[in-house]
Amino acid sequence: MKKITIVGTGHVGLVTGVTLAEIGNQVVCYDINEKYIAQMKQGISPFYEPDLNDLLQKNLTKGQLFFTNDPKLALEAAEIIYIAVGTPTAENGSVDLNYIEAAAKTIAENITKQEIIVVTKSTVPIGTNNLIKQLIETNLTYEVNVNIVSNPEFLREGSAIYDTFSADRIVIGSDCKKAASIIEEIHRPFGRTIYLTDLLSAEMIKYSSNAFLATKISFINEIANLCEKVGANIEEVAQGMGLDVRIGTQFLNAGIGFGGSCFPKDTRGLIQKATEVGQSLEVLEAVIKVNKQQKYLLMNKAKQRLGNFKNKKIALLGLAFKPNTNDVRESIAIEIASELTMQGAMVIAYDPLALEEAKQTLGKKIHYASSLEEAITDTDMVFIATDWDEFKDFPLEKYEMLMNQPIIFDGRNCYSLDRISEYNIEYYSVGRPFK
Repeated sequence: MKKITIVGTGHVGLVTGVTLAEIGNQVVCYDINEKYIAQMKQGISPFYEPDLNDLLQKNLTKGQLFFTNDPKLALEAAEIIYIAVGTPTAENGSVDLNYIEAAAKTIAENITKQEIIVVTKSTVPIGTNNLIKQLIETNLTYEVNVNIVSNPEFLREGSAIYDTFSADRIVIGSDCKKAASIIEEIHRPFGRTIYLTDLLSAEMIKYSSNAFLATKISFINEIANLCEKVGANIEEVAQGMGLDVRIGTQFLNAGIGFGGSCFPKDTRGLIQKATEVGQSLEVLEAVIKVNKQQKYLLMNKAKQRLGNFKNKKIALLGLAFKPNTNDVRESIAIEIASELTMQGAMVIAYDPLALEEAKQTLGKKIHYASSLEEAITDTDMVFIATDWDEFKDFPLEKYEMLMNQPIIFDGRNCYSLDRISEYNIEYYSVGRPFK
């Protein structure tokens, strides 16, 4: 059993802390947000993630997991410290490292061990781990042997607990073999493939993986748009492509593009780093361009059909950037809502989990419904922006019954064309024939 401290209790930090406690370590989670710490001490996560509360409460009860906003208490006995603070995008498009720098200084000021391993979980630009080491050593009040390990996360919001215990690989990067070996041993109970590499390569693996997945999404969306022009069906095209094991079916779902806190930020961050060293990444530039255009696909289709949105009552289904999360960061639905209201529409939105989070961003620009039925009642059209199961399972006859005119612009291809054709619904989807 290792004494581990997690600095930062957002999605990555809390999931990391809870799962490391679950496999037998003593874990202290530290954060400056007193409200969140108080909530987690009660066994309640400040954000939604399936199965997280159960593991949180279980390990609190077992005495394996602790929470504090006291840095001295969190760090003084720690053998291993994970940095899992946020790395948002700065105004100039680069990655904001203020939280990383603050975490490094806090660690330096509060550790008491003569030797320490600092593990970076946060997604950071290539070269940042060396900066972290420098910052810690510069702010130490006495001599400490500081070893740095990069252990990037590959967690999907909405399935982060599952992804932790079922990971394709665990990447551990370090220029110190002893430190890498210790972190490798900590992760062995997960029973997953462990890949050892150097610091810079581990950082690059994280960014390159997300950039590649973003590329697959933008590629299939471009093919979907072409399918509409030539009369092909993107679902059948993607399925046929995916049967090739070199391609696979994952991330070949056509839609209105990717959002969230990872793909957009990491793709831009990789381009930013390449620019700094004089290297162009033309493919990724195109990926971002395609994704930006795809966001407006539904509105463009609706304009072609109706002319404009002035005085139209529009239901927007979905506000989270993806299902099974309440995260609205870089959500395409939020951008759609803002644009529709700017063009004179009255928008009423519904999301199973993300209403409160959306209100913090959109405020009173739109109206919020407490159910799907309420959202679509007496509306002129429906936009589907998030593919929640609740939307997929919704009885289609209710669109006919409750809407002024049953017109659906589906940005996530929630309904099969065979199913939708059984109803008197005007249905527009992505990359498939009009029904």
